[in-house]
Amino acid sequence: MGKILVTGGTGFIGSHTAVELISAGYEVILVDDFSNSDKKILDQLAVITGEKPEFTELDLCGEAKVKEFVAAHPDITGVIHFAAFKAVGESVQQPLKYYRNNFYSLINLINGFNQKVDLVFSSSCTVYGQPDQLPVTEDAAVKRAESPYGNTKQIAEEILIDACAVTPELRVTSLRYFNPVGAHDSALIGELPIGVPQNLVPFITQSAIGKRGPVTVFGNDYNTPDGSAVRDYIHVVDLAKAHVAAIKRLESKKATSNYEVFNLGTGKGSSVLEIISAFESSTGEKLNYTIGARREGDVEQVYGDVTKSAEQLGWKAELDVNAMMLSAWKWEKYLKDNPF
Repeated sequence: MGKILVTGGTGFIGSHTAVELISAGYEVILVDDFSNSDKKILDQLAVITGEKPEFTELDLCGEAKVKEFVAAHPDITGVIHFAAFKAVGESVQQPLKYYRNNFYSLINLINGFNQKVDLVFSSSCTVYGQPDQLPVTEDAAVKRAESPYGNTKQIAEEILIDACAVTPELRVTSLRYFNPVGAHDSALIGELPIGVPQNLVPFITQSAIGKRGPVTVFGNDYNTPDGSAVRDYIHVVDLAKAHVAAIKRLESKKATSNYEVFNLGTGKGSSVLEIISAFESSTGEKLNYTIGARREGDVEQVYGDVTKSAEQLGWKAELDVNAMMLSAWKWEKYLKDNPF
């Protein structure tokens, strides 16, 4: 098995992917700058997997440091690139912060490997904007982004497409996530937002445990069954397993071109109010929530067609929203007794 570099490796999705890579027999090396994660995650990974992954603290926006790191690790056989800022609301308020970080890190990483590497890129369903048809397929038009965060994912994909067009040795799989939620079954790793959570589920769990006030449902006048926005929520463990499948596809040279894209979701949309109901029914906890105005940057509804992932990656999501909510709640309770 190869040695896989996981950037943003102590983050939410990165840490879960590290677990699944190790479970699949890979050696991993993680890099992170801890701008949105905690060093304690490394110890948690050691407990879960029985081994502490190799780790280097690194800001990928530093070009010279990235080149130095890659030169010191010639045994890396593939890269999974998570390192990026990801909060939609924050990106609207601080767009230059997002453009600088998300582009510099990607370009420096590719150049660090002299544009010759197998790369799995963490993309997003935000590239679709508000799709004309649902479920949205990988062939759907990429629309003008609703937020600077979404725009960084669109432009990053364009950068990768253009680079792959002139560099056959650069082989890229872009995975367009829908909404990752939940936590590892051990409750030792999960989503760990710094400050007030920007995403729904960690705000729900923090509200339920008394750390936050009522949950705000941003809009109840959308053209959806219950008026609240609809998303395709996917368990982070399912998502992590998809990255292992993507690396294996690149290694086995089964890709039909040196740039491929796949949707990662359940293929089913759930509204904000349905997620609140699923949390209450799976945990037995009553949630306090209020209805607020629509939030800038949000789309009405989006969920994915995941046929291509099933057929070509050999992957599909297995865990439902109840498992997502219950695992997220177990993680929140763990944090209450074991604060980071």
